[in-house]
Amino acid sequence: MKINQTHRINAVNPYQKQNDLQAGTASRKRKTDEVQISAEAQEMLSVSRVSNTDRSQLIDNLKQSVSSGTYHVESGKIAEKLLPFLKN
Repeated sequence: MKINQTHRINAVNPYQKQNDLQAGTASRKRKTDEVQISAEAQEMLSVSRVSNTDRSQLIDNLKQSVSSGTYHVESGKIAEKLLPFLKN
């Protein structure tokens, strides 16, 4: 089937409306995402930062003991924690 004269004045273009909508949305400003952090969440974050210094000191101590070879792992405690998972 051959269609002639597709660009004539009275021709029906079903896709023209879709093209116009796409062109209109491109010219609009894009909306940006916004994040709002509640006061409770900000307080929790500040508390975690304070306790984070203690945690970082503990981690540094553990790294030093592992690197020097003085860190002792109790195999009995590891086995107690793994046993429930292995039974399932």
